[in-house]
Amino acid sequence: MEKLKKRWGIESNVQIIVICIVFAITGSSSVYVAKPFLEWIGMAREAFPENGLGGFLYWTLRILLIFPFYQVLLVIFGWMFGQFRFFWNFEKKMLSRMGLGFLFK
Repeated sequence: MEKLKKRWGIESNVQIIVICIVFAITGSSSVYVAKPFLEWIGMAREAFPENGLGGFLYWTLRILLIFPFYQVLLVIFGWMFGQFRFFWNFEKKMLSRMGLGFLFK
């Protein structure tokens, strides 16, 4: 536990628990939000053919949408749980490692 606290730069075990809860809520929420969003933009599962590449295209699109929802929701839930600074720094580090660091300059 001490190793994780040192790596993340936090002081208490309560912060670790809160951070883990935020990660769990964010992952579940981003998956949950992607389906209604696709339906809202007219790309519901029924819009794709059952045979061929229809299912593959739908799931690929849905998974690609989960990523930006996750990024936004992570900061929002982090703020709601009082850990905004940690998650904002986490976002900047993760996106810069993915080559999207220019978004924060």
